[in-house]
Amino acid sequence: MNSVVMFLSNYIDWIKAFHVMAVIAWMAGMLYLPRLFVYHTEVAVGSPESAMLKRMEYRLLKIIVNPAMIAVWIFGLTLAYVTGAYEDTWFQMKFVLVVIMSGLHGFFATTVKRFAADANTRSTRFYRIINEVPFVLVIGIVILVIIQPFG
Repeated sequence: MNSVVMFLSNYIDWIKAFHVMAVIAWMAGMLYLPRLFVYHTEVAVGSPESAMLKRMEYRLLKIIVNPAMIAVWIFGLTLAYVTGAYEDTWFQMKFVLVVIMSGLHGFFATTVKRFAADANTRSTRFYRIINEVPFVLVIGIVILVIIQPFG
């Protein structure tokens, strides 16, 4: 075991705690952003409500969602490395779901930019449906982490 792994293994509970806190913050934002998009499609372009939603979307993305995702990746990859979980099938499946979640994050970031430019082309119904995707991914991720099937 190299010295970095040995050092980090002394702090594994702290790394897990910060990882879980980052996941909670990231998921809160990933569930709230599409809800804001739903509201945004229901107000007139150029209205005070639209301006307020643009600020809310931007701040949520830049202040909470982006930093939380970065922290999730840093702490998660550290845990995978230190514990050796990256070798396990359950972790590899979880990793795929987190990559999909990260892609969805990128889509949401692009959507914030589209709304900021008054260039949204998607419907309220679309955003109501996409609002469920992060939660479905979380269900899969949590089951893989807690149950660790495929040992």
